[in-house]
Amino acid sequence: MARERWHVHYSGRVQGVGFRLTARHLSRDFQVGGYVRNLPDGRVELLAEGEPTEVTGFLNAIRRELGDKIRDAQEEREPPSDPPFVDFDIRY
Repeated sequence: MARERWHVHYSGRVQGVGFRLTARHLSRDFQVGGYVRNLPDGRVELLAEGEPTEVTGFLNAIRRELGDKIRDAQEEREPPSDPPFVDFDIRY
């Protein structure tokens, strides 16, 4: 199975609005692993990996649900981790 990994930094009004909880909730609809966390500079960092259609679907769901809070999303494709993430968690 092919896997891909996306590292995304979201900026805008993304902290203090339930972004991490919403991302965690949305992840349950997709077979993705990774994490989401707030950064000290006010951005939110998200790392998601899985099969390409699952990751794309997850990132699109985040845009649909949280797009009004996101001013910018800097996305970078990275090599998948080994071993792969098995869960999607909130990191603090």
